[in-house]
Amino acid sequence: LKNYYKWRAECPELSADLQPGSILGLLKAGYHGVLRSRDPTGSKVLIYRIAQWDPKVFTAYDVFRVSLITSELIVQEVETQRNGVKAIFDLEGWQFSHAFQITPSVAKKIAAVLTDSFPLKVRGIHLINEPVIFHAVFSMIKPFLTEKIKERIHMHGNNYKQSLLQYFPDILPLEYGGEELSMEDICQEWTNFIMKSEDYLSSISETIQ
Repeated sequence: LKNYYKWRAECPELSADLQPGSILGLLKAGYHGVLRSRDPTGSKVLIYRIAQWDPKVFTAYDVFRVSLITSELIVQEVETQRNGVKAIFDLEGWQFSHAFQITPSVAKKIAAVLTDSFPLKVRGIHLINEPVIFHAVFSMIKPFLTEKIKERIHMHGNNYKQSLLQYFPDILPLEYGGEELSMEDICQEWTNFIMKSEDYLSSISETIQ
């Protein structure tokens, strides 16, 4: 928790404004959703779709704020505190314009949250549809990560459905080989939840500023 408050104080460009209005455009575009069901280990499962992030409109800080807002909400769940989170990043549509947003400074701040600056355990990071140009960005972030986090990163490539289902049986959305809701419905559900939490998010923004 000390690391968390220290990180928030040192990174106001990311953490000072946690009000949903600052990221509403990304949410409406369907960039991010949280699955209804947990995975077999009890982890909460988050999905991010890079193709829905327009880097001409939203910065890397805006995109990262989406993760921070979601983390602030789900960390209140006892089961999530106990079993952590797993994230699926669909990197289809990744372009140089996305890569240019991830400077060494941004990479270091992202790595800090993944390692020890947020009181939520990252149990797994699954990358799908990752293009060759993404590896340059990953190589920038990698040195800042702990060995434990590095071991929890899985790259599935373009033929990901079978391997992804091994980690997340029975809970994936239709687009990713599962039998649950569509990503559109999942993203809309989570957007609605974030908007209903606006008062709480505003209150914790104020406590740090």
